[in-house]
Amino acid sequence: MCQVFAGQDPATYRFVTRSIRINGHSTSVRLEARFWDILETMAASQEMSVPQFVSELYEEVLELQGEISNFASLLRCACLVFLTDDRFPPSLRPPVKLAVEEPVAV
Repeated sequence: MCQVFAGQDPATYRFVTRSIRINGHSTSVRLEARFWDILETMAASQEMSVPQFVSELYEEVLELQGEISNFASLLRCACLVFLTDDRFPPSLRPPVKLAVEEPVAV
């Protein structure tokens, strides 16, 4: 089982920092490359760019909760919701790529 996780391409979990404008202020968000890939898919499913999507998400969270204590973690968890929640049809979700193509014995 660990081969599936340990055999990942290091490029998928390297940190990528992007500058995004939220509320007219530039800020940097640092996430693993794979999360940026998922955010690209999420934004495209809403017909938005990633900066537009992230900015709108930020605004909605502020409106609903009043504050955001860890925005990068919120983005990672939003990606997990997108990948696992039945409200998002599988056709919108990016394919899950296993690092190991061989069947894994359980």
